[in-house]
Amino acid sequence: MGTPPSAHPTGLAAVSAALLAMNRTLEVRDVLQTILRSARDLLGARYGALGVPDGNGGFAQFLVEGVTDEQWRAIGPLPRQHGLLAAMLCEDTPVRLADVRDDPRFEGWPDAHPALGAFLGMRIVSGDEVLGALFLADKAPRHETPEPEPDRPAHPQPEQPATDHPGAQFTAQDEELLRLLAEHAAIALTNARLFERGRELTIAEERARIAHELHDAVAQKLFSLRLTAQAAATLIERDPARARAELTQVTHLAADAAEELRAAVVELRPAALDEDGLHATLAAQVHVLDRAHPARTTFHGDHPRALPAAQEEALLRVAQEALHNALRHADAATVDVALTRRGTATVLRVTDDGSGFDPAAVRAAGRHLGLVSMRERATGVGGRLTVESAPGRGTVVEMEVPGG
Repeated sequence: MGTPPSAHPTGLAAVSAALLAMNRTLEVRDVLQTILRSARDLLGARYGALGVPDGNGGFAQFLVEGVTDEQWRAIGPLPRQHGLLAAMLCEDTPVRLADVRDDPRFEGWPDAHPALGAFLGMRIVSGDEVLGALFLADKAPRHETPEPEPDRPAHPQPEQPATDHPGAQFTAQDEELLRLLAEHAAIALTNARLFERGRELTIAEERARIAHELHDAVAQKLFSLRLTAQAAATLIERDPARARAELTQVTHLAADAAEELRAAVVELRPAALDEDGLHATLAAQVHVLDRAHPARTTFHGDHPRALPAAQEEALLRVAQEALHNALRHADAATVDVALTRRGTATVLRVTDDGSGFDPAAVRAAGRHLGLVSMRERATGVGGRLTVESAPGRGTVVEMEVPGG
């Protein structure tokens, strides 16, 4: 692929740091900014831009480096795909020019736009999809290569005009280095987009699940409450005793509906596993449940140990299912959640003093109480699940996952 990156004046360490930075975040906007800033810094360009096409002849995102916020606002609205920009997005061949103004496809700039000279542009492609295009302009002599500005969230201050150094040009080595960056940028950007789409799907699925649960549980109780209240109203004068009984039932139904709503609100709270970790997330959720339910709900755990993301999510979901069963079905007075270590393994244990059940009878009746889902989550991350229960003796749900 031409001159290897290690032969470029920037050095292998700088290239490696740039590639690692691209993959350090999964937020699309941050990935785009890192790609642009890395390309500009490594190739010593005064100006840089990265455009993401919107599929309608414009750009969904257009990031710039080398101009101030005031200059960018003065330049005006985002550019359309025309002239050299359009050609770059349609052609696979990189564009390297001594002066962009000499290219026949050049169509000029807005009045506030800086005058550019040397130009290097390249597409970012994944398969047949054009993810974006990188534009660099005005190569600075090596002793004046712009320094990285990691603390600036957006556009750094501009360098001196390009006419100060008319001989500075992008080289074939620059083009090969930008090609390498574009290939890795495509991977990083694809991963970030997949992550965001997956997060959106997860949120949508969770909303659908909560909506279904609200419809099946709360809506039915509210419908019963309304009918019972109507019945009580018709009985007030001709059968006061019966009316009082119906109103008592209204009170019970209202309490049940409020309980269903509290449970739904608790489950809508974000898990925050990425930010807080499993230990803190479980502790916070147990605290909320302890305040929302009459049962005494407690949590204790060993010093937290980092686990793979899939294991943490599985442990959290099993804990939530076990808590759901204990608080809403078992009529427990106390529930304890423990997250401890057993050698190199991590053990989750949810214990309640509720009504309990006969596991064999539950299986025979075709009722699962979420047991199948919990076992699938455990085995899916290489763990195991055990459930101990008996009528009148409470329930213990334990999940163990191996350590690294």
